[in-house]
Amino acid sequence: MTLTSKERVLNQLQGKEIDRVPCYSGMGNVTVTGLKQLGYRFPHVHSDAEKMAKLAATSYKLFGYECAVVPFDFCLEAEALGCVINPYEDVEHLLYPTIKEKAIHSEAEMATFPVPEDLENVGRVPVVVEAIRRLKEDIGDKVAVGTYFTAPFTLAGQIFDLDQLFKLSFKKQDLVGQMLDRLADVLIELGKIYRDAGADYINVREMGATTDILSPRSFKSLILPPLQKIHAALSALGIPNILHICGATNAIVPLMIEAGADAITVEVKNNMLKTREDIGFEPLVFGNLDAYKLFVHDSVEDVEKAVITALEQSVDAIWPGCDIWPEAKPENFKAMVEATEKYGAEKWVRKQKSAS
Repeated sequence: MTLTSKERVLNQLQGKEIDRVPCYSGMGNVTVTGLKQLGYRFPHVHSDAEKMAKLAATSYKLFGYECAVVPFDFCLEAEALGCVINPYEDVEHLLYPTIKEKAIHSEAEMATFPVPEDLENVGRVPVVVEAIRRLKEDIGDKVAVGTYFTAPFTLAGQIFDLDQLFKLSFKKQDLVGQMLDRLADVLIELGKIYRDAGADYINVREMGATTDILSPRSFKSLILPPLQKIHAALSALGIPNILHICGATNAIVPLMIEAGADAITVEVKNNMLKTREDIGFEPLVFGNLDAYKLFVHDSVEDVEKAVITALEQSVDAIWPGCDIWPEAKPENFKAMVEATEKYGAEKWVRKQKSAS
C-alpha cells in the first residue's frame, strides 16, 4: 500500500491504516529559501491571500513536506478581538508580527470584552480563508492543508496583560475561567470558518500553558475545560484536530489526552519514553524534533539521527516541536523528510507491534 501525503495524514488522524509515519506539522514552516524563491518580503504575506498561499506551498514544493499550513503568525485571533499589531513593515530582516496594543486594559473587561458578530469578515480572517481555498486548488489533492489558532489561555495572554493574567489565575480563577470559556466559543466559530474554507485539520496551540508556570493542578482546573470544549466541538464539526503545548509536558501529558484531540504534539523537552510509559502506545503523539538548532546549525547527518531517535521512541508523526526557524538550511529540511520516508515504514510496523 502506497498512499499520497494527504491520504497518509488524514488516514492517521481518522484512525485508518497508513503505510508509514508521516512528516508534517500544524505549525509555521515558512523559510527564507521559500521567500527568496518567490521574491516576497515577509511583512507583505500576512495580509495577502495569494502570497500567503504561494509561500505556504513552498515547503511541500521545495522540500517534500507533507502539508501546507497557514497563517504564519500568532496575532490573527488577538487582532480580530481588537488588538493592534506591529507587522514590522519597515524592517529588512525577518520578524514575526507582535501585539503592539492590548484589547483589554482592566480586570473589569475580562468577562465583558466584545466579541465580533461576523468573525469571518474581521481582521485578517478573510485572508486566511482565501489562502486555504487557494492552497486546496493548488496542491490540495497532494497534501493536507492545515491551519492553527492560539488556544484560550495563550490568547488571553495576548489580549490582556500577561502578568495580571497569571496572578488572577491563582487569585480569581473563576473570573479567568469565564474569560477562557468566552474565548473558546470564539475559537470554535473560527474552527468552523476554517473547516468551511476547506482546511483538512486544525492544530490548537496552547503555548502559554506550560508547566514551567502552571502546575498540573492548575492546568486541570483552568486550562483543560476550555480545551475539552474546543476539541469536542471541532470533532462534532468533523474536522481532525490536534493539541500542541510547549515545554516539558510530561507532567500533563495524561491531561492533554483528556482534552479529547485526535492527537497531541510535544517538543524536545518532552521525554517520549516516559510519555509512552504513562499513556501507552495507542494515543497519537507527534514530535519531537528541535525546530531551531537541528535545522539551522546541525548537519544533515544530525537531522537523520534525530528522526531515527524520534521514531525509535514511538512518535506517530515526525513534527518539529515548534515553528521551523525561517533560516533553516534547505538540505536539513529535505533530510528530515527523506529520513522519515526511509525509516518511517519500519518504525511504524514496530510501533504497531508494541501497541498490540
